[in-house]
Amino acid sequence: MPGAPQRRSHDYRRFGTADLFAALDAASGKVISAMAARHRSEEFRKFLNLIDKEVPEGLDVHVVLDNSSIHKSAMIQRWLARHRRFSFHFTPTYSSWMNLVERWFSELTTKWIRRGTHRSTKELTDSIEAWIHHWNRNPRPFVWRKTADEILDNLTTYLQRIPNSGH
Repeated sequence: MPGAPQRRSHDYRRFGTADLFAALDAASGKVISAMAARHRSEEFRKFLNLIDKEVPEGLDVHVVLDNSSIHKSAMIQRWLARHRRFSFHFTPTYSSWMNLVERWFSELTTKWIRRGTHRSTKELTDSIEAWIHHWNRNPRPFVWRKTADEILDNLTTYLQRIPNSGH
């Protein structure tokens, strides 16, 4: 409730899991999403087909991905060969912070999932889909507030304080 402090239970219970695939339009902030019960190449291919339908023809689609094996499977490589407007870009290991959709996942987690009570997988997926619908009614892009040089300078300063970091 507005004005009430956020609360958490001491006895977290898991009622199931759901897999959320999300594509963030970096320019508009709009999200294309799909929920799945499993996290396999087959579900990822279906999600890519959804993106292909949603993004207007004639536009190139650049997809930033982590190094998950489902993104590199033979099935996905065949799909990619048939869909020439798609380009995959893989983030280095431990660099998911570079992927703006991860920032969106953080919004979803901190502002919705952690504050909700979901007693079943269906409640969870319905809740996530409602939040995505709400988000897409008024999407907003994420904007880097610092330059690359500022980020690298901060990282350099941080690494110099860590003993034996090699920097």
